[in-house]
Amino acid sequence: MFAIHLLAFHFTKLKEDQIKKVDRYLYPLRLSDDVLLDVMARFQAEMVKGLGRDTNPTATVKMLPSFVRSLPDGSEKGEFLAVDLGGSQFCAHRVKVFDDGKQSSQLESKFYPTPKEVTQGSGTELFDYVADCLSDFMETKNLKHKKLPLGFTLSFPCKQTKLEEDIDVDVLALVNDTVGTMMTCGYDDQRCEVGLIIGTGTNACYMEEMRHIDLVEGDEGRMCINTEWGAFGDDGALDDLRTEFDRELDLGSLNPGKQLFEKMISSLYLGELVRLILLKMTKEGLLFNGKVSTALLTKGKIEMQHVSAMEKYKEGLSNTKEILTELSLCPSEEDCIAVQHVCTIVSFRSANLCAAALGAILTRLTENKKLLRMRTTVGIDGGLYKTHPQYAKRLHKVVRRLVPTCDVRFLLSVSGSGKGAAMVTAVAARLAAQRSHIQATLAPFLLSLGTLREVRNKMRTEMEYGLKRETQAKATVKMLPTYVCGTPDGTEKGKFLALDLGGTNFRVLLVQIKSGRRRSVQMYNKIFAIPLEIMQGTGEELFDHIVQCIADFLEYMGIKGARLPLGFTFSFPCRQASIDKGTLVGWTKGFKATDCEGEDVVDMLREAIRRRNEFDLDIVAVVNDTVGTMMTCGYEDPNCEIGLIAGTGSNVCYMEDMKNIEIVEGNEGKMCINTEWGAFGDNGCIENIRTKYDKEVDEGSLNPGKQRYEKMTSGMYLGEIVRQILIDLTKQGLLFRGRISESLRKRGIFETKFLSQIESDRLALLQVRRILQQLGLDSTCEDSIIVKEVCGVVSRRAARLCGAGLAAIVEKKRENQGVEHLQITVGVDGTLYKLHPHFSRVLRKTVKELAPQCDVTFMLSEDGSGKGAALITAVAKRLHNVGQK
Repeated sequence: MFAIHLLAFHFTKLKEDQIKKVDRYLYPLRLSDDVLLDVMARFQAEMVKGLGRDTNPTATVKMLPSFVRSLPDGSEKGEFLAVDLGGSQFCAHRVKVFDDGKQSSQLESKFYPTPKEVTQGSGTELFDYVADCLSDFMETKNLKHKKLPLGFTLSFPCKQTKLEEDIDVDVLALVNDTVGTMMTCGYDDQRCEVGLIIGTGTNACYMEEMRHIDLVEGDEGRMCINTEWGAFGDDGALDDLRTEFDRELDLGSLNPGKQLFEKMISSLYLGELVRLILLKMTKEGLLFNGKVSTALLTKGKIEMQHVSAMEKYKEGLSNTKEILTELSLCPSEEDCIAVQHVCTIVSFRSANLCAAALGAILTRLTENKKLLRMRTTVGIDGGLYKTHPQYAKRLHKVVRRLVPTCDVRFLLSVSGSGKGAAMVTAVAARLAAQRSHIQATLAPFLLSLGTLREVRNKMRTEMEYGLKRETQAKATVKMLPTYVCGTPDGTEKGKFLALDLGGTNFRVLLVQIKSGRRRSVQMYNKIFAIPLEIMQGTGEELFDHIVQCIADFLEYMGIKGARLPLGFTFSFPCRQASIDKGTLVGWTKGFKATDCEGEDVVDMLREAIRRRNEFDLDIVAVVNDTVGTMMTCGYEDPNCEIGLIAGTGSNVCYMEDMKNIEIVEGNEGKMCINTEWGAFGDNGCIENIRTKYDKEVDEGSLNPGKQRYEKMTSGMYLGEIVRQILIDLTKQGLLFRGRISESLRKRGIFETKFLSQIESDRLALLQVRRILQQLGLDSTCEDSIIVKEVCGVVSRRAARLCGAGLAAIVEKKRENQGVEHLQITVGVDGTLYKLHPHFSRVLRKTVKELAPQCDVTFMLSEDGSGKGAALITAVAKRLHNVGQK
């Protein structure tokens, strides 16, 4: 027993001594974590260089766009052909993908040898051979009568310009084997967004954000980037890490100075690297008593299969002795231990370097997603990874150490090249069909310039109907006189109260206007909520609540005893008989208070004040918020004679010549007309541009059949239109994996503010996904792209329609003035115009296109509802005083 222990001790000591000897000798191949982190940083810099348009030509890591824009989502189905050309044999595959809820597939393959005269001949000969093999395969499988989509895996660097390339056959997708690996694993695990090959060669691909890829047009979504990382270091970036053995191996290769990173990692070179190390150690007398065999001097005599065999856990030493003996060497026990450790160091360095580059990719993905911690899957293939006894374990361990913020799953690919090409083809087919359906769905929202001219002309016709006594009753654009007959001239002054009612909040304001050299407007206000039960209760309850709010404000400001002139902004359609008399035509914006429609709102306010019997007010004017917007901007710019609201509601007012207003007595001067254009089309005149989604939104609204134009242009309804489209696309299986969530079923869940956020140029798709997740919508990156597109189409149509209506107004103003070219200012307010990233630009462009003889300036209003009401009151007082004098 003692002898056994003594022998074991001797062997352990012997092994330790040999390992230390080899460690010292091969110290440059043993890379610390600090060195690996530095390699990560270098590789990240090369990735950025490869993605840049200006820096790509000099980049060694070429970051080739693959034009694969999407990973499998499980809905792929059909029958596909795939061919795989990348090594000593060519393979044809038939892949069936089943949409059975289990994400199952069936693969049939046939291998064909690729003779040297074919692989080293002309391109025509090579692809003629591929076509012949494919024809044989199709005949064998009885597929000649079918025209199936085909994916072609070409395992060499390719600079692609599009996904479809003609190579003597009808190829739908040309892909790299690394991309195929990612797609194969992505079919089984939708978290997979990295593909990795570690075999005869090495490469990686991953899903990059389009906004970072300068080499490709567009910045929406993601695209798979084929890094071609084997060339990393070809510019000298790794010279400090390359050893004398790496340099000798490179000089003896078929492509000196190229693919230097690959030559430190892949199985094609590791066996030769081991041979060169053993040769030098032998020559220096450190192995085999300094005796070199002819086999050890011969290039290629040690292959990766030998290295793997020598590193096996139990039989490794016996394998080592056998392999070395076959090389005509006479190894001692010490030699076998040393050689085995040389193999370990070489393969361990390979795994370390691969882990560092992969860590750089995982770090970039984490940063792209702006995550502190990320879960992801790496699809992986290659003989070195699959067959080496320790390689996979080493790689996983080092990656997790270098990138602790990533929870990484490594998923082994099965038939990556063949099935992967088929999956790329299947995804491409799915996306093509998806794109066709989406385009058909959104086509009705894409209004041509000719259609917009028709809308402009119809708006103009309805305006004329609204101004004429005989046709006004039937007109949809009511053209309501406001009895505001002037705009500010700068002499207005005094203290005024303003009330602002137009939504779920109600404001009371004290406005002080100063004239002269110190001309200014100062405002003090308080906001009060209007509960839903008040909005939809009785008229008496609503106006009593308003008076209660006024009383609180007067008390708060300490002016309860003062009888100040008051302007009442009442943002609902009113037919006015004078500036202080307005009959409510109909409620909008969710208000439904009874006993109000057809009543004078000023009288209702006065009666509520009398019921309270605490204070008295001089109600000078009842105004619309659109008129207030015009007046506010008119205070700053005398050329402002149009007011536009593009927010929760949509409306326009403008100064019309009195001679054109038949429904009001008098021919001198001008009067502001409140168009109430939201009802444009209620008579069916724009039915040709209303989509089924507009009709669904209308039917579900509080006022079906009314305010049709407003329902196509205002912020209150755009989100609901988007929701209806998303539901339809989901039913077609084009969104959210065909599953309609409970939140998507809820009316009003998709508020218009989300459109503005989603369409922001500053917002990455990841943030769009987060917004959708907040709404309870489990979306993929592709879903986010589609949702963003839907939002863009809906908001753009709203802006274009609004622009067409406004073009009708400015053209009328030009004709009224009898000028060839008109210069005019439009005062604008409303959250849609102010906050949406593109609405204002599209609206302005449309007006310019449809009214080319009008030079229109758009001026943002500062509190048209409050300040505007006070200015109207001040102007009315000024004009009243002038009239008295």
